[in-house]
Amino acid sequence: MGISIGLVGLGSFGSGFADLFKSHPAVDRVGLCDIEPERVARFAEKESWRDKFDPSDAYGSLDEICKSDLDALVIITQPWLHAPQAIQAMESGKHVYSAVPIISLPDADEILDWCDRLVKTCERTGMRYMLGETTFYRSQAMYCRRRAAQGDFGRFVHAEAQYFHDVDDPGCNLRDVRKSRFNSKSGREGQKMLSRYKGVISGPMHYPTHSVSGPVSVMGAHMTRVCAWGQKDETGDDYFKGTFTNEVALFRMSNGATARIAECRQIGHPGEEMFRIFGTEASFREDQWVTKESWNKLTVDEMRGSLPASVKEAFQKGLNTSDVYGGHGGSHAFLVHEFCDAIANDREPVINIWEAVRYMAAGATAHKSALAGGEVMDVPDWGDAPANR
Repeated sequence: MGISIGLVGLGSFGSGFADLFKSHPAVDRVGLCDIEPERVARFAEKESWRDKFDPSDAYGSLDEICKSDLDALVIITQPWLHAPQAIQAMESGKHVYSAVPIISLPDADEILDWCDRLVKTCERTGMRYMLGETTFYRSQAMYCRRRAAQGDFGRFVHAEAQYFHDVDDPGCNLRDVRKSRFNSKSGREGQKMLSRYKGVISGPMHYPTHSVSGPVSVMGAHMTRVCAWGQKDETGDDYFKGTFTNEVALFRMSNGATARIAECRQIGHPGEEMFRIFGTEASFREDQWVTKESWNKLTVDEMRGSLPASVKEAFQKGLNTSDVYGGHGGSHAFLVHEFCDAIANDREPVINIWEAVRYMAAGATAHKSALAGGEVMDVPDWGDAPANR
């Protein structure tokens, strides 16, 4: 017998995952939840959904779906809702997949407090939490983890990672994203909530997962100390309103290596999400495996991991395409499979809460350091996932 999953949030991003979750062979039943009923109807009325969706599993609120007997909830809602909704779901007996980031708020200390509350909720309830961090399943990250597992890097020396996403990037204009986000029903409610942070200086390090997760997942190490600096807008752009536009941090890591992380939202450069890893025996940069003797350019197929054949076939049938990997560097299919497989087999997802808070805490503490003019600070850590879960 398979598992049952409820999809919470069927906006533009959540809709992109719906058919993948529904198609996974471990899933027998799917529920749909959104506060805007027409979003639910788009899927409920599909002929292709009738094998796993029943009209009784349509819900208009998180409160309603938390009262159901579904095994797990996939939360792809507004970013300021992620952590409290995940906690509510776990306290109702549901495992949780959450879109990134863990939470998005202007106050770094509040972000760290939510990290702590999430860890304690997982420990108290025994429920499993997975963060849907896309970089973890980009082909480059999968390749580097395989090489690291074989010891091919030698001792890790240094890492560099960056997420360049200018506010006016033509591929994904952040002004349009904000406008769309706040035009929804939950967005209008969120705008009122966020107004209480007037005057609080935030920055892009509050969404650090696309850059931090690469080095952390490859090295199997986490950030322990940080000093960081930020830049503010000098043009009077109303989008930024006194916040940091760009932040760069230097970290000490638990394995003795260093890492430089850059999060930039005002930069004359095409959008880029990348990392470099340097070891004593070999390094990885710009899709190349580099040793002291050679530079070996790699293809996506050479770097990418593989899905089980039955899962790939189910995705191909459900999506009616041979290319099932999805957006964000082909990570979507792997994220969906990892969560469904973990819940079906009663194991901890690889991007569990203990891994996820390491990404978030690094960025939040870097932002605090930038506010303090580069003061060196300790990055809080909640340890590894317990072995007996």
